[in-house]
Amino acid sequence: MLTLEHVSKVYRVGTFGGRALVAVHDVSFDVRDGEVVSLIGESGSGKSTIGKMILRLIPATSGRIVFNDVDISTLKGPALKEYYRRVQGVFQDPFSSYNPIFKADRVFRLIRDEFFPTIAPSEWQGRVEDALRAVGLNPGQVLGKFPHQLSGGQLQRFLIARALLLDVEFLVADEIISMLDASTRVDVLNLLADLKSRGLSILFITHDLSLGYYISERAVILYQGCILEMGATERIFGTPLHPYTRMLMASAPRLDKKWEQVEIELRGKHLESAAGCVYYDRCPEATRDRLCRTQRPALVAVDDDHFVACGRYA
Repeated sequence: MLTLEHVSKVYRVGTFGGRALVAVHDVSFDVRDGEVVSLIGESGSGKSTIGKMILRLIPATSGRIVFNDVDISTLKGPALKEYYRRVQGVFQDPFSSYNPIFKADRVFRLIRDEFFPTIAPSEWQGRVEDALRAVGLNPGQVLGKFPHQLSGGQLQRFLIARALLLDVEFLVADEIISMLDASTRVDVLNLLADLKSRGLSILFITHDLSLGYYISERAVILYQGCILEMGATERIFGTPLHPYTRMLMASAPRLDKKWEQVEIELRGKHLESAAGCVYYDRCPEATRDRLCRTQRPALVAVDDDHFVACGRYA
């Protein structure tokens, strides 16, 4: 379905762009047909940058992103428009996706004007209502309302319904439930699971481990733009190998311990930064006699569908 091959993104920053900021470094993974892959990491790890490159909102500096055997960087004109019929994104803040002076269902009118200009109004209205019902919304209760009259969960469902109208095959879901209340989160997650069962492929971008575990078949752990661990979700969560992955697991809220106790347990050695492993200066298992201080470890297979980039497995 969609494959990233050694993708990197470098921004030029500082005076006259004199410094390079590496947001994503040599990332490779794929999302198969009808599969949900969770992209998990802290804020600033490069998750959203990867999503934006897949959506062609920003270009990749190097590497290739291939969708159905076509390098998306080569798409122009009608071919790019067709790509957007197949690949869509839903983002963290649903309110930012709407113009507050227009009614929320204007997003459907824009889709019709751009992609289905010849369709009869009555047929289009039927399609819109079917799409809304598919995401659990009552058309009579939500159509014709302004964004501020709808909840965040309803607005996110509107955006997913918009994607359904385009018959999308791949959805980039970037932190789409982080601003929603707990009950609405479950509804949206179950909606994504239902769409997945119908054949939709999803890249689920999140910093929340529990959400990634709940919804995905495979997980990719990202840190400072690099993949540190990747594989089947059950393996990643059941047997985390990289120290960073284990730290994330230990950082999850616990009901049996106060945070002060957990924080003490997470403290490790803080060695000087180096040009080797990106996690070296935070890793409690790093030592100066290992190559992790001077050599960036490659992502290697340690088990069936389980990969890790750590000097202990090099």
